[in-house]
Amino acid sequence: MSALLLLLAGCAGEGPARVGGEGGGGERPTIVSLNPCSDAVLAEVTAPGQLLAISHYSKDPRSSSMDMATAARFPATGGTVEEVLALDPDVVVAGGFLAPATRAAFADLGIEVVTFGIAGDVAASMQQVRDLASLAGDPAAGERLVDTVEEALAEARPAGDERIEVLLWQPGGIVAGEQALVSDLLARTGFENVAPSRGLSQADYVALEDVVAAPPRVLLVAGSQTGQRHPVLDALPDMRREHFDTGLLYCGGPTIIRAVERLAEIREAAS
Repeated sequence: MSALLLLLAGCAGEGPARVGGEGGGGERPTIVSLNPCSDAVLAEVTAPGQLLAISHYSKDPRSSSMDMATAARFPATGGTVEEVLALDPDVVVAGGFLAPATRAAFADLGIEVVTFGIAGDVAASMQQVRDLASLAGDPAAGERLVDTVEEALAEARPAGDERIEVLLWQPGGIVAGEQALVSDLLARTGFENVAPSRGLSQADYVALEDVVAAPPRVLLVAGSQTGQRHPVLDALPDMRREHFDTGLLYCGGPTIIRAVERLAEIREAAS
């Protein structure tokens, strides 16, 4: 492995080319993101040419938290050491599940690795925005993005106090627990996640017959299993079924804006 790393390092450039800050003040580190939830944030807070590549997940319209037009502005990698080294970044931004061997390889090559986990609520997501913007050398850009997200949250907040019962049925037939970011977004847009009151926690499985036996007022379907598309769901008179994009489930930052806009739309239709 050491011999391979030496060979790869020899094939790389003469070191990362840092990007100048606005008005020529300071240099910003070049970044490769392997974290799909960091991709969208970095696209908003980096300077042109600073974000060298995003994760390949953000190029997949079935799961990306970014809109495809934004994702198309950046190259993508599959996360291999060889791909990243060819881009010669200062910093790699990864998720908490980065393989130890991969992290060690980056360290051996002198590439800094910064990891970010999945934010469990809006406050944690806003902190990640600030941390990523600081890493990119532009804290002010982070504050601007935080302000934009907070404006969207305020716009999506319902006027009344009524809470509409909702069950979010995710890919694989599982539900969102209380500590998930999307549960915080549901609460902020006037919904009550019924999963906890039914004894369900994060990633617990819900079968079709469970939904039919105790239908919520709103069923948000973010999966495509056979049971989640069954016509019997449309025959339940007191339940409204709505589609929720899987790309809005897990990531924060600018993704929150699209998520709460969709949730506010659903709530208005169900009121």
